[in-house]
Amino acid sequence: MSARHYRKVAAVALATTVGLGLAACGSSSGNAAASAGGKTTIVVDCAPLKTDNGGKTLQQWNADVAAFEKIHPDVVIRSISVGAQCDNPPDFTARLQGGTQADVFYGYMTDLNQVLDADQAADITKYVNKDTVPNWDQITDVAKSAFTEDGKIYAVPFYSYTMGLVYNKKLFTQAGLDPSKPPATWQDVRTAAKAIAALGNGIVGYQDYSAQNTGGWHFTAELYARGGADVSADGKTATVNTPQAQAVLQTLHDMRFVDNSMGAKQLLGWADLLNNAGGGKVGMYIGAPDTVQSIVNQFKGSYADWAMAPMPGDNGPAQATLGGGNGYFFKKGDTPAQIKAGLEWLSFEELTPGQGQFNYVAQKAEGLPVGLPLSQLFTVGSATGKQIDTLAQQNTNLTLTDYAPYVNNPVKAIIEPPNAQAIYAVLDGPMGAVLTQPNANITQLLSDANTKIQTILSQGS
Repeated sequence: MSARHYRKVAAVALATTVGLGLAACGSSSGNAAASAGGKTTIVVDCAPLKTDNGGKTLQQWNADVAAFEKIHPDVVIRSISVGAQCDNPPDFTARLQGGTQADVFYGYMTDLNQVLDADQAADITKYVNKDTVPNWDQITDVAKSAFTEDGKIYAVPFYSYTMGLVYNKKLFTQAGLDPSKPPATWQDVRTAAKAIAALGNGIVGYQDYSAQNTGGWHFTAELYARGGADVSADGKTATVNTPQAQAVLQTLHDMRFVDNSMGAKQLLGWADLLNNAGGGKVGMYIGAPDTVQSIVNQFKGSYADWAMAPMPGDNGPAQATLGGGNGYFFKKGDTPAQIKAGLEWLSFEELTPGQGQFNYVAQKAEGLPVGLPLSQLFTVGSATGKQIDTLAQQNTNLTLTDYAPYVNNPVKAIIEPPNAQAIYAVLDGPMGAVLTQPNANITQLLSDANTKIQTILSQGS
């Protein structure tokens, strides 16, 4: 199937819930449905939407389900969709509070604390090893650790990303810039953004988020690039009132009000920016490779226009970049048979080269994109990672050189902070202020944000 990476961010975008209603997600484990007719039934969420790639993605998913059930005749997969984002935070919280999540349910790497606080995840530690989950030993420690607490495993990661600079080659060329030499520093970004914005016609050189938690998410990524962090290494102390954080906000403020390269319309959420990009009005933004997929699938853009580079640094290479991703949790109360069936399904659909999300032959035959550097799930140099890369190169229908700067210059990844959603909500404020207020007091904004984040950390929620 096509890789189902709608938007793996800690933000809301499209709040529409489609497919079966929330009540349909709540297949109570241990009831008759879980083992009807001698078969084990599991409800799995985050099925593709009918609109994704003209329905081709859903067709591939359904074909995968049929193929899996043929191999495992004792298992029945009931797949449902829970919306374009799969994990829209308010809907996700509602499902947890109501206990209506699927037997095998999608979550972000930042969701573990919330899921555990709601007491809604099964401990799957004793079921997970390299024999029950092929390639488990080759998945990165960063991805695994995001779903592990006190040595106990609560979810299986299937996607891991790092953020970089996404840029419009077409606008670069029109602005007299060389698209084969993308900006490497924030100083370069600022220079290129001015040149692109000078094209006029509503085009902005660089665009950023400042609403719906996405502002705080991007602030964090840009802070990591400069060597800063939202919180201390032990997760106990807020650390956003720093020179690095000052530099993040000052750069954005100056691009907005001194250079006029970010456009007048601000307080943008996830869909706003990508819709503008799909319309050819955005020169650059920071994001993961799957955002290019979203620009094309949901906002009518073209793969031919886009390329990626590593995250920019401050007067040099980025010191780090934000890494994130997603996995599948198992609902507390799932039977051992359901957990085993769920692991078999995830192994088939998400973790095996040549199958499921890595079935590049089928994807190419359907005209789906092959070759985007979507996931860094497996360790660099691992046999599985190499096999997946080879399959992608053999079947690509994209221009891989567009992504070579990003792929060939990996930046150290740091996962999102603890209590990320609450922290991001706080940091939306400073991001919004410097993009809408010419006289924004950056020092005060960061001092206030630091105090609020410290309160969040102290409360542990």
